[in-house]
Amino acid sequence: MAKNKKVHSKQRFITNILDYSISLYIGTTIAFLYNYWSETTINPWLVFGLSTLLYLILIFIPNTPGKSLYTEKESRIKFFSQVYHYIYSALIALTIVVGWIMVEISPVEFFTGMDGTRNIVRGLFTPDKTIFWRMVSELIKTIYLALMATIFAVPIAFLLSFLAASNLMNKTWLGRTVYAVIRTISTIIRSIEAIVWAIIFAVWVGIGPFAGMLALMIHSIAALVKLYSEQIENIDQGPVEAITSTGASTLQVWRYAVIPQIINPFLAFTIYRWDINVRMATIVGFVGGGGIGLQLFQKQQMTDWNGVGTIVWLIALAVWIMDMVSAEIRKKLLSN
Repeated sequence: MAKNKKVHSKQRFITNILDYSISLYIGTTIAFLYNYWSETTINPWLVFGLSTLLYLILIFIPNTPGKSLYTEKESRIKFFSQVYHYIYSALIALTIVVGWIMVEISPVEFFTGMDGTRNIVRGLFTPDKTIFWRMVSELIKTIYLALMATIFAVPIAFLLSFLAASNLMNKTWLGRTVYAVIRTISTIIRSIEAIVWAIIFAVWVGIGPFAGMLALMIHSIAALVKLYSEQIENIDQGPVEAITSTGASTLQVWRYAVIPQIINPFLAFTIYRWDINVRMATIVGFVGGGGIGLQLFQKQQMTDWNGVGTIVWLIALAVWIMDMVSAEIRKKLLSN
């Protein structure tokens, strides 16, 4: 009985949070549109008050987005029984309108501003052959940069992933604490793009491939912790329970019941991450991460579009080859 009461209390909490968040979102987007079109500013407290009023109205309506998660009860009045459909439609419409304005989408400029790109397109299709081998050397450096970032990231992510798996760590308060800390830190690190980490490490260790490698490594650790831990959470619990019942220690359970189930998916995720790192290495090069990305940035700054064309084709070729090879390897690993 107490458990059911706790579940219902949690459901009500989630319902209220969802409905209030939607009310606040609708209120702020309407205020944004009003400010944009009238060129005036609405008091934020007024927006907050109107959003709260909308939420209070939703409390008395049987069918709202929040309530629709946990109940199928419908109002006798047809309009109220379909309220959550109307709210979802309003959310979609408001989001598209606000997004269109914020992104400053202009189809007219898209179709009339193509003249300035002629030199770029011409350069892409007439690459500079004199820098070919030098750029091949930079491309190889970039591939190794991504490879070393992946190699250093994998063992750290592998160890942390066990501590970030809820099915392994939720048995004690200490385990739950460690789980929450690692998940939170990895989420924060992953939310900061690799290009930002490249800027930080370029200042820390200087401009060059080492800074790019460090940026990709720390971002890869956070990303792989998420992928690895979610794979661990989806394992078959039968072998774990069988080995645990024999009195095996935690490390023995991980060694004999968990690792055999995850080794192939882990290898597939690792190869996929290296594939991603090769592409990201080009971007981090723009801010001092070294490799072919730095060369691309320099050619672009000098408006050497023929040189840019050479680099772009080399990057495209390398990514295409790696994508084909890694896809086949991942398919083979995941099928076993």
